[in-house]
Amino acid sequence: MNKLFAMGEALIDFIPNERDSKLKEVSQFQPQVGGAPTNVASCVAKLGGNASIITQVGEDAFGEKIEDTLNTIGVDTNYLMKTDKATTALAFVSLTKEGERDFAFYRKPSADMLLKTEDLPDLNFSSTDILHFCSVDLVESPMKQTHMEIIDKMLKENGTVVFDPNLRFPLWDSLDDLRETVLDFIPKAHIVKISDEELEFITNLKDENEAIESLFVGNVEIIIYTEGKNGASIYTKNGMIARENGFEVTVKDTTGAGDAFIGAIIFQLLKEDRKHLTENGNQYLRFANAVGGVTTTAYGAIESLPYLEDVENLMKNSETK
Repeated sequence: MNKLFAMGEALIDFIPNERDSKLKEVSQFQPQVGGAPTNVASCVAKLGGNASIITQVGEDAFGEKIEDTLNTIGVDTNYLMKTDKATTALAFVSLTKEGERDFAFYRKPSADMLLKTEDLPDLNFSSTDILHFCSVDLVESPMKQTHMEIIDKMLKENGTVVFDPNLRFPLWDSLDDLRETVLDFIPKAHIVKISDEELEFITNLKDENEAIESLFVGNVEIIIYTEGKNGASIYTKNGMIARENGFEVTVKDTTGAGDAFIGAIIFQLLKEDRKHLTENGNQYLRFANAVGGVTTTAYGAIESLPYLEDVENLMKNSETK
């Protein structure tokens, strides 16, 4: 069965019980499993797809919570390693009234950053598998080298590589290093998902079309450009081939919405191939916008990720913007 392998951080998000408070003012938090690759794997699993997570957690209560949660929703945890050399990563989140977020991370280092390829069981990829990764675990660490080795392995098996930079500025000592690292990894991917908030920073170009065009380097065949509640577009080297507006929903928390969006793209792609994505772009985007939309209507990431029935209900009963 075609499978997603999502590689990177698994952490605990501490979501505030109150909104519109600065992080230092929040009095109560709810611990919830998160981390972008973890959210993506969870999204695919909850929609009914086959997904695995490649990560490492600490031998602590938070690591147990992550493993238990992923097992419950059907994510393969055979490549979720444990170590006593570091603790599970933590992120504390504050929310505005509109559901936008601010973060404080505790991971210097965290368990995921110490994962080495030799610590993992044998990874057997096929040409119908998909590897997804982000930039959080590309800071200088053993995990960065692990990313390079596993990406190369997937490419050798002719699988599909998907990169969502998902920039988290507080995790980097140098923003120049962040930009250079992202630019080093973009050519390794066949599909790059990038947001309107990230585009200018990564490319150093103000013109939107010029900036998107500059990303077609190396293996890159498809750019998925997201604009939050305003929807998303798909580009190939020939320009924009699809665009869909977002759905009208009542937003409570945007945590995990971008991960849900790319998870929904991958869920569809696991049934087909990259050519199908370029030929049916609007269908892919509409479904992904619906998945992302449903995710924003509840708090947290994994808990708010929808099942297929929830998505179909939104697509049937709601209007796009």
